[in-house]
Amino acid sequence: MRKKRMAAAGGCAVFLAALAAVGMMQTKGGSGMEEIREYHNELFGENVYLFSPEDDLQEVARVLGEIYDRQEEDQFGEERCAVCFLPGVYEEPIEVQVGFYTQVSGLGELPTDTRIPSLQCTARWLGDDPSNHNACQNFWRGVENLELGSNTMWAVSQATFLRRVQVDGALYLHDEYGWCSGGFLADSNIELMTDSGSQQQWLSRNCSWKAWMGANWNMVFAGIEEGEAPVGTWPAVPYTTIAQTDWIQEKPFLIYDDDAGYQVFVPQVRTAASGTSWEDGAAGEKLPISEFYVAKEGDTAGTMNAALREGKHLLLTPGVYELSEPLRVERAGTIVLGMGLATLRPLGGHACMETADAPGLIIAGLLFDAGTERTEDLLVVGAPQTMPSGAGESRENIALSDLFFRVGGAPAGRPAVAKRCLTIESSHVVGDNFWVWRADHGEQVAWDGNVSDTGLVVNGDDVTIYALMVEHFERYQTVWNGERGKVYLYQSEIPYDVPSQEAWMSHDGTREGYASFRVDDDVREFEAWGLGIYLYNRDAPVTLFTAMEVPDRPGVRIHHICTVMLNGHPGMEHIVNDQGGAVGSITAREIICEYEDGIVK
Repeated sequence: MRKKRMAAAGGCAVFLAALAAVGMMQTKGGSGMEEIREYHNELFGENVYLFSPEDDLQEVARVLGEIYDRQEEDQFGEERCAVCFLPGVYEEPIEVQVGFYTQVSGLGELPTDTRIPSLQCTARWLGDDPSNHNACQNFWRGVENLELGSNTMWAVSQATFLRRVQVDGALYLHDEYGWCSGGFLADSNIELMTDSGSQQQWLSRNCSWKAWMGANWNMVFAGIEEGEAPVGTWPAVPYTTIAQTDWIQEKPFLIYDDDAGYQVFVPQVRTAASGTSWEDGAAGEKLPISEFYVAKEGDTAGTMNAALREGKHLLLTPGVYELSEPLRVERAGTIVLGMGLATLRPLGGHACMETADAPGLIIAGLLFDAGTERTEDLLVVGAPQTMPSGAGESRENIALSDLFFRVGGAPAGRPAVAKRCLTIESSHVVGDNFWVWRADHGEQVAWDGNVSDTGLVVNGDDVTIYALMVEHFERYQTVWNGERGKVYLYQSEIPYDVPSQEAWMSHDGTREGYASFRVDDDVREFEAWGLGIYLYNRDAPVTLFTAMEVPDRPGVRIHHICTVMLNGHPGMEHIVNDQGGAVGSITAREIICEYEDGIVK
């Protein structure tokens, strides 16, 4: 892949920060900097940090270290931040360490417009022994639109994103082979190898590298540059390769240049795509920041809904937004974009967000956090269909990127509850990187505490999801009722805290446990690639009859599915319906290569 770098942009040398927390940044030269700082603080608020190559880089390094010290272990904290670098080349001693609720971004049109010497996400904080390198709880963080000037460690698990990056070395998705359960890499070029190491599963989409190393349970490659996807035969080597992505809308991102100021860049939709979206330059639309309502922590649902009704897009800067009513998105083509893991939390028994069936809608970069009053859903996309959606119907897709959902774990006085996290009613939806999580650890976590039945329900037709991860819900993890659905990589753990077999019976009490993934009996077409479903009987010795339920008919196809017994007993009896081998304390992993119409191939 041919690398590109634009000339370093000049202009503002600015820094945004919570002044009480880290003090005022000193900048080399430049008059009127106080006015510039005031402007940026007014626009984005104090949770956005903005750096320039003209800043005092020693001071930049110090402030970056303070941010990481604050965020490294803050798994259920309330602080959110975005670290943004103006285009240009940054030199040592700049090294970015990425902690919880931190998004690190470049502000150029291309990743190669903004080069930093080093970026790392290590796993040294969990437990008393930092040498265990356990990344299984490295959640809620992301990096995008940067060139990284050296070998990069990105040891993460779910609810993370590494997008639109140029790595001028090797990429390591683990910390010295410590445990890790990720993850998601998209629209990126790695000059040397990518090493997945001990990652249990991973989706790489529309990427390029010199070589891929590593295999564990379930590795999926979609739209990888031709000839670069690793070669292996399932199940001996757990690789699943899909040559192209049928339709993909890369996530919008914030950019800056001296002439136009701040804009949001919306990449051009691609079809039958392989490789990165930016190999031949930046193709897309630039929307001026004036078309967005820029929300800051403390904004209410009322102020944001008023802006949406006026026809504004919505940019949510980092923070926790407590909502007295749902955000209502009704206009086709609206963009709702979060920065720094902006978090929506309902104050009553209502959704965080409800949308109309709005073609061209984009929702990206948000964490939906359940409140203490029971709600039916945290996010509802579209309204229930009054008639079936026709195959091949022509309309603009809805794009959902980097959306994360949480029920419980964070201190809330009493348990968080939600019947479901996400319901997709609309047809023609493409999802890109979801983690839907009923907490298995943290505060106020118990079977009868953070109660939640199901993570995801899909009622719309022609819905596609890349990297779907759904875990620990008390009934089905995922329910798919729509036609012509597609899923590329599915990861799911069954709840750890089932109290007894009697409390966990499906099909009117006639079948042990709830399958992780249920495709409705009436569905005639559905297809999924690369599924891993895992059982950990932490609190009771229960049996799960089957990991996945699908209707047995031509047109419902499953490619490459595995089940794994993590701990406990007895285990899972089947993989799909009544087919596939059992996993238990002796047999830890079972697979099916192909399944259709009741036949294992």
